[in-house]
Order: sequence, then structure tokens, then C-alpha cells
Amino acid sequence: MHIPDGFLSTKVWAALDVAAIPAVAALDVAAIPAVAAIARRAQRSFDESKVPLLGVMGAFVFAAQMINFPVGIGTTGHLVGGAVLAFTLGPAAAAVVMTAIVAIQALVFQDGGVLALGPNILNMAVLGVLAGYLPYYLWSGTRWRKAAIFGGGALSLMVSAVCALSELLLSGVHMSAPVLSLSLVLFAVSAVLEGAITLAIIQALESMQAGLVQRPVLRPAAPKGVALAAVLLAVVGVLFAAAGPDGIEKLGHARFWFTTPFTGYETSFVQNPWLRKATAGLAGLALIYGACMLGGRALASRHRSV
Repeated sequence: MHIPDGFLSTKVWAALDVAAIPAVAALDVAAIPAVAAIARRAQRSFDESKVPLLGVMGAFVFAAQMINFPVGIGTTGHLVGGAVLAFTLGPAAAAVVMTAIVAIQALVFQDGGVLALGPNILNMAVLGVLAGYLPYYLWSGTRWRKAAIFGGGALSLMVSAVCALSELLLSGVHMSAPVLSLSLVLFAVSAVLEGAITLAIIQALESMQAGLVQRPVLRPAAPKGVALAAVLLAVVGVLFAAAGPDGIEKLGHARFWFTTPFTGYETSFVQNPWLRKATAGLAGLALIYGACMLGGRALASRHRSV
């Protein structure tokens, strides 16, 4: 789902960077213009007691994204989690949290391009989050609530995937009709799995704390079980993750502008294969949790000033 560098044309990634990349200064969340509008909306409606929940849910979604599963034809997929964040945090705060996740994945783990950061944020943190929240907003108060949660997860991934494919096509990446059709089928399979996993996560959260996910006002909480699940996914779940590339990576070769000690979700200075992955996962959890907590406090501070 993450578009690496080397796939998009300069015109496409530059235009989308201008549209979506946040300019972060002194913990001040701002963007030109998409994330800025969402951040401002989050500031107006932000509940300060949600700050711990931002960190916990951000860490959980990051850990879940590390677990790839096979979707067919030698490709893998993973939970994106935009709908999960939207249902538990609200769409505005969810977009800010997902932006932090996508940025840290690109800058620390080389998952997704640095130049393609804007497109990835737009696809997953803005359009994917908003698309995932729409069915839930419309139908969560009806007898179709479970279907709305499932549909929100599936729609979130499918919208992000179609946007990514469109950007690749606009950049001149060659995809024959059979390849394009197969890509859409594989993304559809991933979307069904995203919906099913999203529904399972939301039901598990609500079993831990009744009323955690509500409409239209989401009740803040930071279940300890979510934090424990994030740690287990990062430490144990990586042992069972599929190793194949995702669909976009099979279309060409990624370009890396630099490397870090955690490139590829492995700690380069650790010898044991499991520890390489586990320590990288735990480092990612700490970074995401810290970034989301700081971002949440910045939103809370701005909310008070507003």
C-alpha cells in the first residue's frame, strides 16, 4: 500500500506533497492544505482526555501493519487501520495519527518513499480514513452496524489502493490490462480481509470496555489490552508475518535515498533474526506512541487556546 520512491513521476509526487505533507515545527501540526484542515477540525472538537488513546491506538495500528499476510500470486498485504482509528478516535484525530504513522514508517523504516510521503499520507491518512468512517457514520446507529464497520474497513483500503494505482498510472508506470485487473482483484481480497479484521478489532475493544466506540461522540479510553496487544504483535507476531512483497513493490524497484538502523523493520546492529525484528518493532511502538502523545497534547493546547 505504501508507494516507494522511484515509482511516481516528479509532477505527481510534488503536486501531492504540496497538497498533503504536514510542516511540523515545535510540535505544531499544520499542513498545506489537506492535513491542515483536518488538524484544525480536530483542534475544534478535540477532547483532551483522548490524548492517551491517540498514543495507544497509534502504536497498535503500527504494530498491526508490521504483520503481512499472503493475498495470492506471491504478494502480501497487511492491515492499514485507517477505519479502526476513525471509529475509535474520530476521523479528524485519526487522520493526524495516521499521518504520524506513515511519516515515521518512511523516515525510520524506509517503508514508503520520502518523496512519495505526500501521496501516501493523502491516500491512507486522509482519503482512506474519511472513506472508512463514512459507512460507520451513516449506518452505525442501525441494525446494519456490523456491516457498516466491516464496510468501512473494506472501503478504506479500497479507496487508498485505487488512489495509489491511479497515481502510478498518471506517473506512466506501465500496467497492462491483465496486470491492472489482477492488482484490483488482489486489493479487493485485501479489502475483504481489512473489513473482517476491523470488525474483529472493534468487537474486541468493545468487549474490553463497553461504549468505547460510539456515534456521534466517541468516548475516550486507553484499554491496557490494546497496549499489550501492540507489544505482542511487535514481539511475537513478526515471527508469523509473510515475507513476500506487496502488490505495488512487484511493479518495479524502490529507490532509497538513505538507510537507518531500522530499515526494513529490522535492527541492523542485532544479530539474532527474531531480536532484529522485535527490537525494531518495539522501537517503532515507542516512536509512534511518543509522536501521537505529543501531537495530541499540541491539539489539546490549541483547542484550549481556541
